[in-house]
Amino acid sequence: MVASLRSVPRLLLSILLLLVAVAPGTAKPAADAILIYSGTTGYRHESIPAGIEAVAALAKQRGLSVVASEDPAIFSPASLKRFRAIVLLSCTTDPKKPESEWLVGDRRTALQQFVQDGGGILAIHAAADSHYFWPWYGKMIGGHFQRHPAGTPSGTVRSVAHGNPLLSGVPPTKTRSDEWYYFDDYDPTSQLLVVLDPASIGEQDVNPNPMAWARHVGRGRVFYTAMGHTTESYSDPYFLRLIANGLDWVRKPR
Repeated sequence: MVASLRSVPRLLLSILLLLVAVAPGTAKPAADAILIYSGTTGYRHESIPAGIEAVAALAKQRGLSVVASEDPAIFSPASLKRFRAIVLLSCTTDPKKPESEWLVGDRRTALQQFVQDGGGILAIHAAADSHYFWPWYGKMIGGHFQRHPAGTPSGTVRSVAHGNPLLSGVPPTKTRSDEWYYFDDYDPTSQLLVVLDPASIGEQDVNPNPMAWARHVGRGRVFYTAMGHTTESYSDPYFLRLIANGLDWVRKPR
């Protein structure tokens, strides 16, 4: 065998060795996958298609495969095992109708287990306007939507966790248009990242309003931003950098 190999031209031998190196069973493992879930039974945001496209593009830039779904049946233990992180994209329910909630029964158990076992959650905008009748969900997110001023006024946001990798490349202040959420049960144990100056949108509040935060739940990581109502948000470099940083953080196991 050695004598026959010596008779093979060097180029052909190199090709043969390359084929052996990528033979079945020795190939590089497949890229991690993320789930983008945007099913709604409450208010339906027009920005959802743009959000799916933008988050999918960020994921693919990172070598991640993407599954986008609005079928709540995907919240099963077998299905969620495929994913490194779940993106909850403005996935509303009706705050007045318990029957509108799609995380029920075994689906609740599946999501809880996913997070407790180290799965990541990137929650955007109206993910906080969801599942008011399941206390664990609100605690996972870190707060529930209470109200917002009318329209999408221009407001000034400010970073408050200087040096935090989650704010890498994010300008310290930014004036942008969005629908500005207020929360009645924000969890102050969260790591606050970005706040809104209420005076910049004509509100009378004294304290800055939380706009983005990070938290640990079990072995999982949760990143939430209240911004992302408008379609334009998903082409805004400021907002895209913020959620890209969030995606990078939540998909890393603790």
